[in-house]
Amino acid sequence: MKNKRVLVRCDFNVPLDNQGNILDDSRIKETLPTIEYLVKEKAKIVLMSHLGDPGGKVVDGLKLDKVQEKLLEYLDLSITKAPDCVGGEIEEYTKKLQVGEILLLENLRFHKEEIKGDLSFARALSQLGDIYINDAFGICHRPHASVVGIPKYLPSGIGFLLEKEIKNLEKILKNPEKPMVTIIGGKKVEAKSKLINKILEITDFLLVGGLIKNEMEKTGMKVKYPEKLILPVDGIKINGENFDIGEKTIILFKEKVQEAKTIFWNGPLGMIEKEEFSKGTLEIAKAVIDSKAFSVVGGGETIEFLNRKGISSKFSHVSTGGGAMLEFITEGEELPGLKVLKH
Repeated sequence: MKNKRVLVRCDFNVPLDNQGNILDDSRIKETLPTIEYLVKEKAKIVLMSHLGDPGGKVVDGLKLDKVQEKLLEYLDLSITKAPDCVGGEIEEYTKKLQVGEILLLENLRFHKEEIKGDLSFARALSQLGDIYINDAFGICHRPHASVVGIPKYLPSGIGFLLEKEIKNLEKILKNPEKPMVTIIGGKKVEAKSKLINKILEITDFLLVGGLIKNEMEKTGMKVKYPEKLILPVDGIKINGENFDIGEKTIILFKEKVQEAKTIFWNGPLGMIEKEEFSKGTLEIAKAVIDSKAFSVVGGGETIEFLNRKGISSKFSHVSTGGGAMLEFITEGEELPGLKVLKH
């Protein structure tokens, strides 16, 4: 790494409020070990990420200025932000970088070629580095230019965050300590049907939230191993819609969680954006922590909620990828961003 320009694909796609302030900076914090290692190894560091979905054009509210501020706060190093992510001027600047200096490129998705996986755009990005490191687990399931294109042009590897994600998720997939309990909440059963059937092959019990139960019933979804499925027995309903799991379900779910040695959790069990419908999710979160099981939790809403309650650090592993985590469980290392690194 010494004296080399190391191009790092980060996942700084953090949630923002209406004023563009960062609501949860955990994805930024999780990438710090990789950046600090590169500084120590005397590399010249070029960071890149997307933020939001600007649709291939410049959107002021989705510039990476706030990300730069957070990085400056945590690293206490000089970090320059580029006005764009490609171009001759930026390439020249990377060549003048000193050892230990950091350049943050502007939002990759300001160029529509990023999402299209355009190889000429990937090639232009590859001109900014000598080595490529992917540390963006949350985007590994997307065949975007900065994820699958750059490794075609540069020697490539993975960062510490990506390594940690793979190791912890493989513990779930390959040899989980039994009994294993899985909790799946949120909604969009069609997006989770593959996951539900895959996880039922591995887990001993699958606890699902009220919305998932409703959708399963509505769509007539058939599952493998229905005997492993634990459905809510009551809930807080308004106009026939489930807003949270009820007291009896909390007791039932807690009993299963307390027996577990491994717990995998994705998606809240109620409408957690409203305090009055967050009791079920919080009670089960506390039960997971008390169980002392090896616990992996993921999904943007769930993690934001656990951070807000100040309890996310009490889980064994908090995944930075929502969709990527679900696809890793169903596809393993065949995610586009990982597959390309194997060749």
